[in-house]
Order: sequence, then C-alpha cells, then structure tokens
Amino acid sequence: MIHPFAILVMLAALASGAPLASAEDKLVIAAGAQGNWQTSPPYLGKFVGIFARHGLDVDVLWTQGGGETMQAVASGSADIGVGLGLGAVMSAYQKGAPLRPIGNTSTGPDLYWYVPTNSPIKSLKDAGGKTIAYATGASSGFVALQALGKMYGVDMKLTPTGGPAATLTQVMSGQIDIGWANPPFGFEQRKKELIRVIAREAELPGLDNQTSRVLIANLGAINNKAKAMEKFRVAYAETIDWMYASPQAMQAYSDFSGVPLDIAIQVVDEFWPKKAVLMTTLGGVDAVMRDSVEMKLLNAPLTKTQLDEFFAHYQK
Repeated sequence: MIHPFAILVMLAALASGAPLASAEDKLVIAAGAQGNWQTSPPYLGKFVGIFARHGLDVDVLWTQGGGETMQAVASGSADIGVGLGLGAVMSAYQKGAPLRPIGNTSTGPDLYWYVPTNSPIKSLKDAGGKTIAYATGASSGFVALQALGKMYGVDMKLTPTGGPAATLTQVMSGQIDIGWANPPFGFEQRKKELIRVIAREAELPGLDNQTSRVLIANLGAINNKAKAMEKFRVAYAETIDWMYASPQAMQAYSDFSGVPLDIAIQVVDEFWPKKAVLMTTLGGVDAVMRDSVEMKLLNAPLTKTQLDEFFAHYQK
C-alpha cells in the first residue's frame, strides 16, 4: 500500500512541471546502509521530487557497505557513491582508482558495536579472539576497528558481515560474537533489551570535527557529465535543507527507514546536526592521512600536489 504522503509528493512533482531529464542528465547513485539518515538524501530528494525539479533522473542502488559502493563507482556501474570512509577513498586514489571525493556525507562518529543482552562480553577489552563485524572491504567500520583494537591492545577477528540487518541475524543466531550498526538500525532492539552496546566509534579521540564519510564520483562521470554533476550538487544541497526544515521530512524518513517516528527524531537529534551532513564540510584531513598510513591503507601521506588533485572537485 502506498503511503498517503507518497501520493501527495508524486502529485506535487507532476504539478510542478519539472523538466524532463535527457540521457546525459541521468545518474546512478550507489549508497550503503539503507535507512541511515546520512545516506538517505539521494532517496529522499528523489522521493520528494527535488532531483526531478532540477531535470535529473536518478537511480539509487543500495549496497552492503563502503567497499561495495566504492567498487560500483570505480567500475563505472555507478556515477556517484554515498557514505565512503575518507581514508579508504584516499587509499583507492593512491592505487589509481578513477574516483574523487565531491563532498561531505557525514562529519563525526556514528558506528557502534553490540552483543546479545546475555553475552558475557562487556566491552572491547573482553573481545580478544572474538569475531567482530564490519560491513565489507575497506569500509569505515574496518578502519575504526583497527584503530580501536590498537587503542585497547585487543586482537579481534575482524569479519565482514554485510549490512546491519544481515549482521543482526548473524549475531542473534550465534554465527558472530559482536555486531556492528549505525543509527537508526538497532534502536528498537536496544529499546526491547535484545542487544547491548559495548563499543562506539566515538571512543576514538578527535573524531567530532573530522570528516568521516564522503560523496565520491567516478572520474569519467565528472568529466563527461559535468552538467548533470552540477545539477546533482544543487539538488543534493536543496535536499539537505528540506530534510532539516520541512515538517514532512521526518515522516518521509520514518516511512523510508521503517523506524518509528519517535526513534527517527531521536536519532537525528542525537547524532546528526545539520552541519554534520552539509556537502561543504571538510575537516581532519591530516589526521585521516596519519591514521591511514598507520593502518597501512596508505603507503605514505598524500603530497600537496596529490591532495590538490584529490580534492579538486570537492564541493566548496
């Protein structure tokens, strides 16, 4: 059954006389963590008609995490990727991948790790030799777990489990000891006391003002779809404004994520001030490079020339 609000949005889009998108104005957007606030702007912007109003036809493809998203963009299967760890993107660039960051997705930490309520594990200090989840590939969770393991001196078995829903199934069935998630996923299970949080990405120092995840684009799309890319920037920024200004936005997000409205509001209020998701935000680049070198994601820090090239298309 189509939600009544969705019908109103579709009618409004038709009434707006939005321009038809030409072939060169079509973009494929890959995004991980379906249902997360910070990766939802492409879906919500399409849903409410903002991208169509700017003459863009966008397809949003959901992936199991940063590694899968990056692969889609690097291969050209997607033009744009949402929610990639900055260190992982730097690593891909250093290895010659044809992609570049074009803006901020989120600033500050949001990941957390959990166990079933009856688990004997109380914190990461109890996690030596235990299997602990991250999404896929060189995701931001993988990077954070390496740093947390080093900080606490714990040797954990880092295990790719895919998205939060698949991870929860593996945790509750005993296939893995410690699961991962980010808001809003898991909030209902926490409220019902089915799971218990044992660690947070926020335990790592210096992350509050650090760009953690970025939007990326395939270099071919940047060069060959310049008009569409500019439209995307404008429409994405307009979507962010709508998400924080319109009383309808939170209901639309609640319907999309499948999270009750009160929890959706709690998640955004607690984790996502508007400044954290603005495209133009960029901070902590030196710290990201330092940590990426220590974790062997980078062979060496990027030079100034490389950084200039790397960030050449970043939203100003």
